[in-house]
Amino acid sequence: MTWIKTLHPSENPAVAEAMAKVMPVHPKEYGNPESRQRLPPLVKDDSIVRAHSLFADVLEKLFSAYGLLLGPDKPLSRRQHEMIATTVSALNRCFY
Repeated sequence: MTWIKTLHPSENPAVAEAMAKVMPVHPKEYGNPESRQRLPPLVKDDSIVRAHSLFADVLEKLFSAYGLLLGPDKPLSRRQHEMIATTVSALNRCFY
C-alpha cells in the first residue's frame, strides 16, 4: 500500500474522470475486475494509479502516455512488456 495520501475516485470527481480517460488506452486486462480478484489482498487494495490521485491532471497525462507506450502498434509485444516489468520488479524486490 502507498504511504502517501491517496484519493479514491468516489472522493474526487476529477480523479474519477482522469481514471476513466486513461482506461481505454491500457490493455483490457488492467480493467478486468475478475483478474483483479485473483491478486493478493495487499496488491488488490492498492493502486499505482491512485498513488498519483492528488494531481488528477498529472495522473491523466502520465497514465495516458504509459497506456500508449503499451499499444499493440509499438515494437514490443505485450509479453515482452510483462517480462521487462517482472524482471525489474524482481530486481527491486517489489511484490508487484
